[in-house]
Amino acid sequence: MTFDPTQIRSFLLALTGFGGAFLAALWLALIVWTYRDIRNRHRDRLVHILAAGLVALLNLPGVLVYLVLRPAHTLEEEYERTLEEEALLQAIEDQPLCPGCERRVREDWVVCPNCQTKLKKPCHHCGKLMELPWNICPYCGTPAPGMRREGATMEEIVQNLPKEEISKD
Repeated sequence: MTFDPTQIRSFLLALTGFGGAFLAALWLALIVWTYRDIRNRHRDRLVHILAAGLVALLNLPGVLVYLVLRPAHTLEEEYERTLEEEALLQAIEDQPLCPGCERRVREDWVVCPNCQTKLKKPCHHCGKLMELPWNICPYCGTPAPGMRREGATMEEIVQNLPKEEISKD
C-alpha cells in the first residue's frame, strides 16, 4: 500500500463537511427546541422571537443563557397549579357557616358550639338531621310536626296526635 496524500485530503474534506453539516443541524435543532420550549412557557410572541434569536446568534452559550433565564414552569403546569388552588379554596368555602356567629360548622352538628344557634332539627320518625326550614323529611317522607297534611281528615289528624296533646285540648 502506498501513501496517497490526495486520499487523506479528500477524507479530511469529507470529514470536515460532515462535521460542518452536523454542527449546522445541531444549531438549527437548538433554535427549534428553544422556540418550542419558550412557547410552552410564555405567552408573549416577542419573548418567543428573542429567545430563538439569542440561541441563533450565540449558539451553545445562547442555550446556556436561555436555560438560566427561562421560566421554571410551563403554562400547563401553572394552569394545573391554579386549578388545584381554586379547588382548595372552593373546598374551604363550601364548608357551612353558622348563621349566628358565622364560624365554620360541620354538616352533622345540630347546634353551633360557639353561639348555641340551632343549625338542624332531627326527624321525629327516622332521626336523621333536616334543615330548619324543611317541612318534610327527605329521607323517610314524614312531615314535620305541626305541618298541615294535604287531604287528611280531622279524624286522621286527631288519631295521629300523641295522647298528651289530646288531653290538653
